[in-house]
Amino acid sequence: MTEQGLALHHIGVSFGGLTALDDVSLRVTPGRVVGVIGPNGAGKTTLFNVVCGFVPPQTGTMTLDGRPFRPRPHRLTRSGIARTLQGTGLFAGLTVLENVMTGASHTARAGLASAVLGLPRSDRDERRLRQHALDVLDTLGIAGHADAAPGTLPFAVRQRVGLARALAARPRLLLLDEPAGGLGAEDIAELSELVRELPRRAVDPCAVLLVEHHMDLVMSVCDEIVVLDFGRVVATGTPDEVRDDPAVADAYLGAAVDEATA
Repeated sequence: MTEQGLALHHIGVSFGGLTALDDVSLRVTPGRVVGVIGPNGAGKTTLFNVVCGFVPPQTGTMTLDGRPFRPRPHRLTRSGIARTLQGTGLFAGLTVLENVMTGASHTARAGLASAVLGLPRSDRDERRLRQHALDVLDTLGIAGHADAAPGTLPFAVRQRVGLARALAARPRLLLLDEPAGGLGAEDIAELSELVRELPRRAVDPCAVLLVEHHMDLVMSVCDEIVVLDFGRVVATGTPDEVRDDPAVADAYLGAAVDEATA
């Protein structure tokens, strides 16, 4: 039976003489939320960039549904993977609805010629994408902002728009890059409920790979947590197992000591 989901096998990445990732392995299977945590400089962002194809690993391999996986950033959504960006990364010149529509643009059936010439097939595509984007916005409770410019909205709403754009791609795997950054307690609680629900949705369920500093969020939504320190995996397990692991305390306490003595 083919192993489903994304798997990283002994990934290694170095930048000059600096080792960013060292023998990192993890797996994200359907129906699961997997968190990656660690102090600053642990390699979390590099790990995301490897999965997205921005950084090629020098050692190790990746598989998707048991087959070799060599991601290319511009084709990531075609592989069933979408990601959010720190700071939302929205297009200021587009409305909220148009931003979300860009997330699903890879599903457009009409070609460039049809769009340029305004042929009926292109019109049908746009209507379909528009309705899908509205449905996603409605699911996240922000359809009322569809015609607004992103820059006019509160940060928490812009965060949801960025999430909606990623979900519009109908991913099988969603990469969440510090989604709680800049949010208040109430917004984080709503985000936690949403993330927990994503793999279990009746329509377009998706597994989640989450990088986050907000530990309450991580502990409340993750089925499994991978802890990085200096580019190496120092602990893997359920939230309870990771919370009680001495290696995790050492990683975070060591970082705190370094900052205090710097």
